[in-house]
This record gives sequence, C-alpha cells and structure tokens, in this order.
Amino acid sequence: MEFIKHKGIKIAVNIDGRGENVFLVSGLGGRASFWKNTIPTLEKSFTVVSHDHRGCGKSSRAKIVYSIKQMSKDVLTIMDQLSIKKIHFVGHSTGGAIGQFIAIHYPEKINKLVLSSSWAGPNPYFLNLFQSRRNILNQGNAELYLSDGILRSYPPKYLSKNPEIISSTTAERLEMFPGVEIEDSRINAVLEHDLRAEIHKIKHKTLVICASDDQITPVELSEELAETIPNTEKRILPFGGHFTPHTVAKKYNDCILQFLKNES
Repeated sequence: MEFIKHKGIKIAVNIDGRGENVFLVSGLGGRASFWKNTIPTLEKSFTVVSHDHRGCGKSSRAKIVYSIKQMSKDVLTIMDQLSIKKIHFVGHSTGGAIGQFIAIHYPEKINKLVLSSSWAGPNPYFLNLFQSRRNILNQGNAELYLSDGILRSYPPKYLSKNPEIISSTTAERLEMFPGVEIEDSRINAVLEHDLRAEIHKIKHKTLVICASDDQITPVELSEELAETIPNTEKRILPFGGHFTPHTVAKKYNDCILQFLKNES
C-alpha cells in the first residue's frame, strides 16, 4: 500500500497487476480490502487500483462534510497523482454512486463502467433503512451499528453456514471504525445521492450487476439503472445479498472480467 498526498491529506492506495487500468471503488465501508476476492482475478489482465476512501481505513480521518462529489474528486486526484488519464471503473454500492458522478461530469475519464449493487437515487425503503442505521449509529453503539450492517449485507443462508463472519467481520470493522462523526457524514452523502435526472446522459458501455436478494440496495434500484442508462448490460445474480464480491466471488468476478475484456 502506498499513499497519495494532496492538500494536507493522504489516501491509501493499492496497485496490483499489469495492463489497462481498472479502479475498484468500494461502498460505505470505504476500504480497499473489500476487494480481496476480486483483485486476484483481475490483476492477471489489468492494473488494478483500489483505495481506502478519505475518512476510512488507513487514509486521513478528515472531519469534513462528505459527499459523493467529494469522494469522486478524491478518485480523480488519485488518477492525477498516478498520471492515469482513463480507467475502467468498477464501483460497488456507494462506489457505484461515485462512478455515476464521474461518468456524467468527467466522461473522458472512464472507459467502461460497472455499477455493482448501486442506485441512481433513493426510494422509500432505502431512505428508511439508512435512517434506521443512522439512528443506531448515533445512539453511540458502534459495534451494534456494524453488526447490523453485516447481517443486512449477507444472505441469511450464507451467514448460517458461515456464522464466524458476523463476529470476525464486526471486530475487524470496529478496529478500523472512523468514529460517529465521520460515519454519520458518509451516511448523509449516501442519502443525498440522487442522479435520476442525469444518468440517461451516461454514454459509456455499462454493466449493472447485483443479486436478487440484496437487502441494502434492492434489485429494483439496479433495474432502474439498467433501464435508464442507454448502453447497459444487466446481470441479476439469483443469490448473494449485497456483498456479492464475497458471497459468490467466482460468479461475480467472471461477470466483471468478461465485461471488461469483451471488445464488442
């Protein structure tokens, strides 16, 4: 891991593999380690760049007002610092919101776009879910907030077969927890993301991928993206929950790799 330094902050970045540049951008948790099951597949064909979002992981714990625009500008800063002009962009959940913003406002920066378990704008379920999670967070119980997120991110059947994930992942995230103020601001960024009026402007070849049993960004939100963005392929996996890059890693990676390597 190396660090990109810019205007008094540092952003932790991983660079793996060799070839065309692919950026993997994680969700609300904001850490490069989210992609631990995806990088080994993609690095055989691409240079894979992943990072800890500002406020997360090993990056600066800046107490700022977080937004999708700000997170997008951090991605562009990484590109500039690494002298990378254009990328394939794979964004999961909040990472997909970042991808939409860049594709609309900086279209020349993206080649192909993957929107993984993401959304164009919130629906009532989404708003109520994140407000509920926010309420848990602001009660001051970070462990309960994190374990609630794990329970919602994985399918019940998967967690029943792998119960250790609940405690081990919660403990890992608690160790890296950025604090209530930063997390609350990042949730606010999620709640305010709404590009429904603009996503039709995205002209990039796009893959929308999710699982039909996603409890955080339900399948209808991905279907809305696929129906509104003109040049889109859609892959709805039958199982996997919100964390498909973990639960059905091989199937997920195969879909991403096939999309990125297909020249048609």
